[in-house]
Amino acid sequence: MFRRTPSVLLMLATLAAHAQLAPAQFQDLHWRMIGPFRGGRVLTVSGVPGHPQRFWFGAVDGGVWETDDAGHTWQPRFDGQPTQAIGALAVAPSNPDVIYVGTGEADMRSDITQGDGLYRSTDGGGTWTHLGLADTQQIGRILVDPRNADRVFVAALGHPYGPNAERGVFRTENGGRTWTKVLGPDAATGAIDLAFEPGNPAVIYASLWQTRRTPWSIYPPLEGPGSGLWKSVDGGTHWTRIAGGGFPASAGRIGLAVSNAVPRRVYALVDGPEGGLYRSEDAGGHWTRTSADPRIWARGWYFGRITADPADANRIWVMNTILLRSEDGGEHFVAQSGDFTGDDFHELWVDSADPRRQIVGSDQGAQVTVNGGRTWSSRLNQPTAQIYHVATDQGFPYRVYGAQQDSGAVGIPSLTTFHGTISLEQFHELTTGGEAGMIAPDPDNPKVIYGGTVDRLDLTTEQTRSVDPTLAKPDLYRRAWTLPLAFSRRGPKALYFGNQRLFRTTDGGLHWDAISPDLTRPDPGAPPSLQAEGMTCDAGTDSRRGVIYAIAPSPLDGKLLWVGTDDGLVWRTPDGGAHWEAVTPPELGPWSKIAGIEASPFDAGTAYVAVDRHRIEDRQPHLYRTRDGGKHWTAITAGLPEGAFLNAVREDPARRGLLYAATEQGIFVSFDAGDHWQSLQLDLPRVSVRDAVVHGNDLVIATHGRGFWILDGLTPLRQAEPGPLRTRLLKPATVLRLRPATFTGTPLTKEEPQAPNPPFGAWIDYVLANTPKAPITLEIRDAKGQLVRRYSSADHAPAPDPATAHAAPEWIPRPSTLATTPGQHRFVWPLHRMLPPALSHGNAYADGRWVPPGHYTVALTVDGHTLRQPLEVVPDPRVHLPAEAFLHQDALGARIEALQVQLAAAEGAARKLHGLLRARPQQGAALRTLDQKLTTLMGLAETANPANVWAVPITSTGTFRYLGGALGQLLHAVDGADGEPTPDAKAGYQRLAALLQDTLDRWKTLQQKAAGLGLK
Repeated sequence: MFRRTPSVLLMLATLAAHAQLAPAQFQDLHWRMIGPFRGGRVLTVSGVPGHPQRFWFGAVDGGVWETDDAGHTWQPRFDGQPTQAIGALAVAPSNPDVIYVGTGEADMRSDITQGDGLYRSTDGGGTWTHLGLADTQQIGRILVDPRNADRVFVAALGHPYGPNAERGVFRTENGGRTWTKVLGPDAATGAIDLAFEPGNPAVIYASLWQTRRTPWSIYPPLEGPGSGLWKSVDGGTHWTRIAGGGFPASAGRIGLAVSNAVPRRVYALVDGPEGGLYRSEDAGGHWTRTSADPRIWARGWYFGRITADPADANRIWVMNTILLRSEDGGEHFVAQSGDFTGDDFHELWVDSADPRRQIVGSDQGAQVTVNGGRTWSSRLNQPTAQIYHVATDQGFPYRVYGAQQDSGAVGIPSLTTFHGTISLEQFHELTTGGEAGMIAPDPDNPKVIYGGTVDRLDLTTEQTRSVDPTLAKPDLYRRAWTLPLAFSRRGPKALYFGNQRLFRTTDGGLHWDAISPDLTRPDPGAPPSLQAEGMTCDAGTDSRRGVIYAIAPSPLDGKLLWVGTDDGLVWRTPDGGAHWEAVTPPELGPWSKIAGIEASPFDAGTAYVAVDRHRIEDRQPHLYRTRDGGKHWTAITAGLPEGAFLNAVREDPARRGLLYAATEQGIFVSFDAGDHWQSLQLDLPRVSVRDAVVHGNDLVIATHGRGFWILDGLTPLRQAEPGPLRTRLLKPATVLRLRPATFTGTPLTKEEPQAPNPPFGAWIDYVLANTPKAPITLEIRDAKGQLVRRYSSADHAPAPDPATAHAAPEWIPRPSTLATTPGQHRFVWPLHRMLPPALSHGNAYADGRWVPPGHYTVALTVDGHTLRQPLEVVPDPRVHLPAEAFLHQDALGARIEALQVQLAAAEGAARKLHGLLRARPQQGAALRTLDQKLTTLMGLAETANPANVWAVPITSTGTFRYLGGALGQLLHAVDGADGEPTPDAKAGYQRLAALLQDTLDRWKTLQQKAAGLGLK
């Protein structure tokens, strides 16, 4: 229980007087991406003319990526920009260093991300310039004049949830410095596709689309009569609507394609009452419906792309759940790629110089072919997963779970001790949760996972069982793309699920109770942003359309629950659902989606409500706090920028008032219960953060375009303080004594997708107010005050030298060093003792034996002032040993190490003597005999290549060479794993100690003979 000590009260009062804390206090924290590497949705792709191996793709909220090895590896090229939502991308044919990127995905599905306009790079993606069109929000296509990289057309679809002026077709003649809207009748109709007539960029085709999404959950968008096909013959200055001549009078989304082989042939893929593929042979004058194959225009609002082979006008591809190809001008189609689960293809680029070179974008990522589609590059090498929510289990290492859009649910370990990194080898697909559902690991059994609406997965048997809460109560239940699922945070253990009612099970889903009435608004109505003349409606739905979207059990009271709906209501029950209190903040109207609720772990009356109103054209952040059970609410958004609307809020259970906000524009932190906010972005790309959870000392987030990330070690945030920087040593968190595995086989090559583990060891955080005048030192002492390890900023870490190294530099580990610049720094002590000088060879970072679990003291000395903090080291939670076993292990290791020191001293002296003897070219018989005996005692072996000495067998146990290896092997057996030293290890020590003593006695005799011969 949190206690208000005087120091804490003073700290809180001081915090309230400061808007923000200095980011330098946590500057050395880093976000760590853990995957998955299963690609996410890609709407736009391009190759690079004249560069056979280079391709580009834009992920819908994962940024822009480039490959220069035909898709074997991909590199992000847009991470420094303020948005990662990519809808269109184009490489200038006349200058491949010029690249245009349109932000905001224009596919009008139920969950989409918006952008902030157009960007341009003139150095192949090295740097980017924002070119305006900031209010377009969705850009569907970019056309660059093949002869002039500065002449560009943009199809802007506009706001998905309401009207806006900046939509339609825009043209620039000066590389984006200025724009002219050249087509677009009104604020309700945008543009979705464009095509030049090959060889004549004065002729342009454009498809307009009048469409709108509702704030409630339906799959197809609303559509209006403004949609249609247009043509310009004077470079976009004047336009004529294409109507009649066989073209359908009513259409929705229209996709366009023209082949270089027959420039006047135009293909149009039409969604509408007379949907299908239409073809014109006279540049749009007359049309023939060549195919009504339902496969090519199913869900036409989501797909709608068509590509024509630049060398063969009869070969075309249509993108849908599968990739379809026609060889006869669109009359018949065959399935070329894709399985029954629906890859959902969106765009195909074909090289005009070599049509075998292609890149395709789908909901599964981007893939490259260089042989016309016979084989494709991997889609399992792109960390662009769109994750909706995040959950962690109580196992060790804990696993991170979430549902990935378009691909299904996934589980990934937070770290791996047996593997060098986190990769697809540890990736685990789940059969529960689907592509958008919530995941709820059983808090008592990490082998049982609940997800979706609702299934129960037993990871031991890999069997999934439906435990749908509505099985016993058949009725008409509403749903959204994601429905909430949450375990109680305090006993008795219960699992909650919501649609329009709240359900509870206490027996693992065998039986559910409905513990609430319908908690949604009886008639929330339609927001004004949906009003548009002639716009279709979602017929068949009644006036009540909302669902429960957030469930927040109290961590302090097992009967206290908070619930929020997606149509703008907040409820509270103090008695497990027997009675419900409406506690909605008065500012909230219909369709203010309650994106998340956080019940405070410190006070049962305190809760935080994250509200998302972007579906009703309000992109401002909305976040509320109550301290009296919902009677009164305070808006707490100071510091959150426009566009950073809220997806979730969490309170750190280790520090009252330390909040984390997951927003559409990244992650933010507050140190004063939300009164002020500041960025916690650090090195995280500016992606949509959909959810967050605090697990132990980590903050784990789900991004909607770049997978899962972990902020390891929250100590600097939990101990941050207001005011100017002062030199401090922060109290380290309890550290687990984890042993990373040694040899597990040849590791994955650097080209294989993989995520790093956190550094193993104790994370020691400190803050420097200024650059110290002298080197700083860090000492670790045990409970008896004995020095265990000492570091200095003056110590130089050994740098890998490729001229002498036995491995490439990327495989050589770099030790943590003491930084001396102002601000917060993290030093990692690997939980090893110092090596004695005789064994370290001057390397201050050479590790000795493991330290046993116990209490230690860390001392940081800066310019003569010493700061101290306690540090507790505890065993790996998977290891169950009495404390004495670790002490016995350490004691025997110390005795073995003492033998190694004796041996090292003798070896050093013996080498010196051997060198003296070899330096005498004319040796007498006595010297030759002495050298022979010395060589035998040392166990020296000679080979033509010194690197092969290891292969020469050892022939005697009474040599330095044998003893060095035997002592090292024994120390590894004793210190290499957690356990009481075995009887054999103890006996081996006695035997080796005797052998060493005998060998040292013989060495002493040789030393005496050498002295008698005048050698010292």
